[in-house]
Parts: sequence; structure tokens; C-alpha cells
Amino acid sequence: MAAADKVCLVTGGGRGIGGATVRAAAKAGYAVVVNYAHSESYANDLVTDIRASGGAAIAVKGDVAKEDDIFGIFAVIDREFGRLDALVNNAGIARQGTAIADIEFERLQAVFATNVFGTFLCSREAIRRMSTLRGGHGGAIVNVSSVAAKQAGRAGETIHYGASKAAIDNFTIGLAREVAGQGIRVNAIRPGPVQREGGNPQPQSYLDTIGKRVPMGRIGQPREQAAAIAWLLSDEASFVTGAILDVNGGM
Repeated sequence: MAAADKVCLVTGGGRGIGGATVRAAAKAGYAVVVNYAHSESYANDLVTDIRASGGAAIAVKGDVAKEDDIFGIFAVIDREFGRLDALVNNAGIARQGTAIADIEFERLQAVFATNVFGTFLCSREAIRRMSTLRGGHGGAIVNVSSVAAKQAGRAGETIHYGASKAAIDNFTIGLAREVAGQGIRVNAIRPGPVQREGGNPQPQSYLDTIGKRVPMGRIGQPREQAAAIAWLLSDEASFVTGAILDVNGGM
């Protein structure tokens, strides 16, 4: 693929917040790398739509919980575009419904491998390409945290998930300070409950129940999270780094 002026990688970009972010990044003029682990058809449909609109996009399969897969994703970026300007660490899993007294090591390992280690390692590879100290053009990283990070998850269900996202909050602030002098900004958003898209929507009864927990009275839409991410990637946020933006209706 021909060289692009600016390139954005979105992990877990097939659908939901990731898919909406892919569309927002393409609209902002990025050539978009749509990473997916399982949602191949959604990722390919996104790529088709973006190309039909005159944009540039490719889909790349890879599980960010696996370092070799991460190497593979970035090798494709190097080959197809030769640069990287933005990274959105969106891929994440929850594995809900377990009290800590009953939690299995495999569940903990899976959640932290994707949510924490995957974010660390994708950021590492992005910095190696973006850093002005390493010959890069600078860039921006946005991490997708969760309101669970500040609520410590829900007792008996998602404490492990909340802990993984709290690690992302801490990582965002620390990494922002580390690479601020290398032309790289690092920020995060903290979504609350978000409506699913695609073939497995939440039941209306669930949406109504969860919506009552949100001060604004409803759950969020993927496009609302994507708009915040797009702003943090943009030049309008040129003096913003180390920020964690709540996009959760006041939770």
C-alpha cells in the first residue's frame, strides 16, 4: 500500500468502541489499521466501507495478549505504510462473574494479558516507531480504560477487571511523563456502560436497568467514546497529555 501522511492503529477495532474509533480516525484523515482477534467479518466490512469512501484502511488479525502477534501486527504496518502516528489501545476483555475467592489463575492471566500486557507491549512498539529520539515523527497514544478503574469493579463480579483498568490509568500518567520529550502524547478515556453493536445487542431490560445507574440516565454509544478519542488524537489536544477523560455520563 502507498505511503500515507498519517497512520493510526486501533486494537480491537472490529466493532463497538473500536469500530466507531476506526470510522472517526478515517474521517480525520488517518490511514487506519483495523486490528481484530475474532471479529474478522466486522473488520473487513469496516475496511470496505472506508475504502469506498476514499479512505485507506487494512485489517490485521492478531491477539494483543500474545507478543508474537503484536510483532506481526507492527510488521504489517512497517511493510504497508512505513510509519505510525497514532495508537488506540482499545482491545480488552472482562471475563465477568467471579468472586476473588473462586477466581481461576487462567481467568486472571487472560484479563491481564489482554488489558495490561497488551497495552504495554503495543505502546512499546508504537514508541519505537513514533519517538523523535528514534527517528520518528512523534504521535499520540490513547488508552481505553473503564469507569471500573475508579469504582474498583463490582464485588463478586469484576474486581479483577477493575484492577486491570486501574493499571491502565496509572500507566497512562506514567508513560505520558516518560515520552513527553519524545514528541508523543499519551491520554486515556474512561467509558461507562456502552451499547453493543452488531449481532449480539444487550436486551432492552438490561439497558434500562444499567441506564438507571448512570447520572445522565442512559448508557453510552460507541460514537461518543470515539469522538473523545478522536479529539485526544487531534492537534486540538496538542497540549494535553497524561489526562484521563471520563466519558461515562457522570459515573
